[in-house]
Amino acid sequence: MTQPKKTRPRKTFSAFGDIRRMPSDYEIVTHAQNWTLRKNRTGAFEQNPSSPANLWFLTYRDKSPLQVDDWDAFRDPDALTYKTYVTTQAEAEAKTGGVLDEYAGSDAALAPGQLALLTSLFTPSRYLLHGCQQIQAYLGYLAPTSYVTNTAGFATADYLRRVTLTAYRTRELQIAHPDSGAGTAERRLWETLEAWQPARRAVEKALVSYDWGEAFAALNLVLAPTFDDVLVRQFKEVSRENRDEESWLLLSFLQEDNNRRNRWSSALARFAVEQRPSNADVLRRWIERWSPIADAAAAGLGELLATRPERGRPASEVAAGAKAAREAFHEPIFEPEGMRAAR
Repeated sequence: MTQPKKTRPRKTFSAFGDIRRMPSDYEIVTHAQNWTLRKNRTGAFEQNPSSPANLWFLTYRDKSPLQVDDWDAFRDPDALTYKTYVTTQAEAEAKTGGVLDEYAGSDAALAPGQLALLTSLFTPSRYLLHGCQQIQAYLGYLAPTSYVTNTAGFATADYLRRVTLTAYRTRELQIAHPDSGAGTAERRLWETLEAWQPARRAVEKALVSYDWGEAFAALNLVLAPTFDDVLVRQFKEVSRENRDEESWLLLSFLQEDNNRRNRWSSALARFAVEQRPSNADVLRRWIERWSPIADAAAAGLGELLATRPERGRPASEVAAGAKAAREAFHEPIFEPEGMRAAR
C-alpha cells in the first residue's frame, strides 16, 4: 500500500525568512524596496566600489555609529503605506481647505500685533520648514532599510504639505494687508532678523550632518520636536489668545502629522537601543550635541512670541516649554522595557 507523502509546512514569502505566517499588506509593499540595499553587491550603486557615490553610502550609512544587526526588523507603529497615507492626507486636506474657505476675508480684522506675529514668525517659517524637508528626504535616501525610507518619505511629504499651507496663508495675508510685508519680506527676515538666526543656524548645520544616524537624531529627535512646540503648539495658543481662530485651527490639524513622525522616530530610536544597548550612548551623545542648538533657536523665536502680539508670552517661558516637550519625548526611548510596560 502506497503511503501518502508527508508535506512540509510551507514558508510564506521567502524574502521574509522562516516567519511561518502571511506577511501583512504593509510588509509586502515595504520590505526590501530600497534599491541601494540589494544583496550581493559590493556597493550601494552598480559602479566601482570606490566611486564617490558608493564611498558616500559606505561612510555615512554603512559605517555610521548607529548600527543594529538587522534593520529590516523595524516596523512603523502606524504601518503606513502609500495608499493609506494618501487617503489619510486627502481627508486632512479637506479639513484645512474647509477652514480656509470658512475664514476667507477674516484677515482684515486681525489685531495689528497678531498680524505682526504672522508676518514675522509664521510666513518666514517656510524657509525653516523647507530645510527640514530636505533633511528628512536625505534621511530617507540614506536609510539602512526601506522601513525607514518609507516613513521618512511620508514625513518629507508632510513638510511639503506644511510649506504649501504656509504659502496659502501668506498669500491671504498679502491680499488683506498689502503693506504688511507678507509675501515680500520673508527672505530678508530669515536672513537678517536676529530672532531667526539661531533657528537658521540650526537647520543649516543639520543640512550638513551627513551621517544618516546623526541626521535622524538632529532633526527627528531634537530640532523637529523643539520647533513643533514653538511653531505649532505655542504659536497656535498665542494666536487663539489674540482671537486668530483660523491660525489656531489650521495648526491644530497639522499636529497629527507631527505626532505621526514622533511615533515612528521614537519607535526607531527604541528599536536601536533594544537591539544594541550601546546605541543608547550614541544617541545620547548626538542629543546632547544638538539640544543647546535647539534651545537657542527656541529662545530666539520666543522673542517674537513675546513682543509682537498684543497678548504674548515671555521668551523664557517659550524656550522652557519647548525644552520640556522635547525631554518628555525622549523619556520612553531610554526607559527600560519593563518600566515602560508597567506604566
